[in-house]
Amino acid sequence: MLKRIAVSELRIGMFVDELCGSWMEHPFWRTRFALRDAGDIERIASSGIREVWIDTDKGLDSQSAGALSATRAEADAEIERKLLQSASAGPTAAPDRVSLEDELQRAHAVYARSRPAVLNMFSEARMGRAIGCEAASGLVDEIYQSVQRNSSAMISLSRLKRADDYTYMHSVAVCGLMIALARQLGLGEEETREAALGGLMHDVGKAQIPDRILRKPDRLTDEEWVKMKTHPEAGHEILSTGAYGAVPMDVVLHHHEKIDGSGYPHRLAGDSISLFARMASVCDVYDAVTSNRPYKSGWSPAEAIRKLAEWAPGHFDERVFQAFVKAVGIYPVGTLVRLHSGRLAVVIEHNEQALLKPRVKVFYSINSQSRITPEVIDLAHPRCVHRIVGREDPAAWGLTRIDELWSGGEALRQSA
Repeated sequence: MLKRIAVSELRIGMFVDELCGSWMEHPFWRTRFALRDAGDIERIASSGIREVWIDTDKGLDSQSAGALSATRAEADAEIERKLLQSASAGPTAAPDRVSLEDELQRAHAVYARSRPAVLNMFSEARMGRAIGCEAASGLVDEIYQSVQRNSSAMISLSRLKRADDYTYMHSVAVCGLMIALARQLGLGEEETREAALGGLMHDVGKAQIPDRILRKPDRLTDEEWVKMKTHPEAGHEILSTGAYGAVPMDVVLHHHEKIDGSGYPHRLAGDSISLFARMASVCDVYDAVTSNRPYKSGWSPAEAIRKLAEWAPGHFDERVFQAFVKAVGIYPVGTLVRLHSGRLAVVIEHNEQALLKPRVKVFYSINSQSRITPEVIDLAHPRCVHRIVGREDPAAWGLTRIDELWSGGEALRQSA
């Protein structure tokens, strides 16, 4: 049986099935392993991970009846409750001005132009040169305009980035997510652009991290992990030579802080972390875990949302996380879902006004185990009788490249 327990309950002989945190936030190459070394327990605790899943069929059970212990069924029920709570929390942003289909081509052009611009910024930083704020602000403006037209197009395309481009294009993705989140939080245009600039530059300090660490297809050593965690302060130092405002500087320095105080570099907690850094924390982790890497495939958007909801109490600000769920959807674009009619569909556009009723494209019959003529259904339409009964794993159905169903295939060919 799988059971979630506090790190303080770990002991040698247990089998860790999952660490409750992004693989970007801990130094372990594997997330499933038997605990045979007290040093591993210490390393888990020092990484900021506060909870883990153990498999009691493969190792020792917890001897504590602590309040944090939970079975998978209990945890899933709690996650569903949190996501549904997000659907009704706070105001909803104004509807998108254009459809996803109409914005995809323009968003792809913006994304393509972003790549050389971000590569140049990182190259300048690597050589110790100042990064002009004007060029970065110009790129932010293009991304801002795209997200204002449609909040899903740019951030959905960004998820399809090439694995070898992750370090650079992750910055573009976080920029777009920051704009979508600021829009949902009701921030003004100036604050939104400042937040977006911080998102674009948040990882610039990685220009000072050796490529052998950034691209290492294996577990980082303790020394390498310590070096990796210097990038927020390195980025802050890089931007200090430019005309960047307080908000971008704060985002760069504090995007790895956590609400419970277990983050870095300053172990800030609660309200000591600015709103903008709290926003960046969610956006950064979401894009990290949904991106393919040379050594690990990314999670699906829906799986990522569920994981973030599970980690939220210690990692993220509750209000910010609920707004983030409304910004990307309980069923984000690209999510494979099962309809009560016995068909599979992929989400092609989420609905901020009704998170449980996105637009979907039906393409597969479960009864006949075969593809059918694709059909677009707006689940929020007053006369629609269809409803989602669950999320599905594309691999379990032998389905590959389902993103072509919403991207038209062109974005995938460009990203491959």
